[in-house]
Amino acid sequence: MSKWKIYTPEGVQDILFEECYLKRNLEDKIRDIFRASGYFEVETPTIEFYDVFSNDTGLTPQETMFKFFDQQGRILVLRPEMTIPVARLLATKYRDIPSPVRFSYIGNTFKYNELGGGKQKEFTQAGIELTGINSPEADAEVIATAINAVKATGLESFQIDIGQVEFFKGLMEEAGIQPQDVEQMRVLIDRKDFLGVEELVKGQNIRDDLKELILSLPGLFGSTDVIDRVEKITVNKRSIDALENIRKVLEILDDYGLSKYVSVDLGMVQSINYYTGIIFRGFTYGAGFPILSGGRYDGVVEKFGKNCPAIGFSLGINMIMMALDRQKLICVKPKIDSLVCYGKEGRKLAFNVWDELKKQGLAVEMDVCGQSMEDIKAYAKSKGIGGIINIKDSENIEIFNIETGEASTTTFSELTKK
Repeated sequence: MSKWKIYTPEGVQDILFEECYLKRNLEDKIRDIFRASGYFEVETPTIEFYDVFSNDTGLTPQETMFKFFDQQGRILVLRPEMTIPVARLLATKYRDIPSPVRFSYIGNTFKYNELGGGKQKEFTQAGIELTGINSPEADAEVIATAINAVKATGLESFQIDIGQVEFFKGLMEEAGIQPQDVEQMRVLIDRKDFLGVEELVKGQNIRDDLKELILSLPGLFGSTDVIDRVEKITVNKRSIDALENIRKVLEILDDYGLSKYVSVDLGMVQSINYYTGIIFRGFTYGAGFPILSGGRYDGVVEKFGKNCPAIGFSLGINMIMMALDRQKLICVKPKIDSLVCYGKEGRKLAFNVWDELKKQGLAVEMDVCGQSMEDIKAYAKSKGIGGIINIKDSENIEIFNIETGEASTTTFSELTKK
């Protein structure tokens, strides 16, 4: 036998009965939230052309992607994320549809360098994209939908941190930071690396109050008081407009009744080449990484030929599962309500019973082994099945309660409540 025949590669995993049951239930609950808010689901290919994500468009670093070739020698990839394929769809097959257009998706994505810390190389993302409109109301709707999606999973102790990349860009312009240093500054601030930021700012010709503001960026989080404090320091219009955008979004989320889930983080500066406005991340304890992230990306759809603003988020189903497990939250597990067994004379009736009980929403297993009743009882007990329905013939039905050991007789009409 080959050494690797019975193993899976690093970063991917088998999802077994209970975990898969939980995963599908979570996906269904999240899908219901998306549908109820008017987001129509699309499914894009697992395999895309490399050009869709390549550095020519400045979207996804190539070292994060699984790459291979088709028969014509063209480079293909396993999709590393879902937003960009949706942008491709919007710019092509939905090019002429009236705005706004609301997309949703649930599907597997693949990233080569995501191993470690609970992340996998193959993972499931669920998310939405609201396209064709740039407004605080659109920003707030997407964030509100993200909050409601997380709540639907059973998590209650979580926080959505909100930032604005335009605030950072305006601050860098006002401080006169050279373009070659801006990206390094972004990375240091996003990592909350106070010492790194201080080292980079040292020696720069920046007025004292502005320098102090930049040095404090990694720790600038809280409520609207953070915005009030910062507005007194920065004077550039780009940053002031960004702060006002956050304030308006927070006001709308307050009217949604969701203020307790959100906070401001002006030190959040995700990819400034990708995002163009509001950005946000979701956190909960028990997960070492954000359970969701999103933001406004008004320039992405344009790279596929259509000038169109957009905002969205993606939620990590696998990260949610990890958090639920570590927070010891009770999750419904798969179960079989009843086991139907029969003799030859009762076979037809057994199939009728099986069908009727399933129509009532019960999970009913059919015995296909033809074992003795004692063996059937032992099997049912080992699987946690509540009861056994024994169809003796075309009329007589026996019911055994596994927990109490009691037995009773009934008829087809009584059993199926006809």
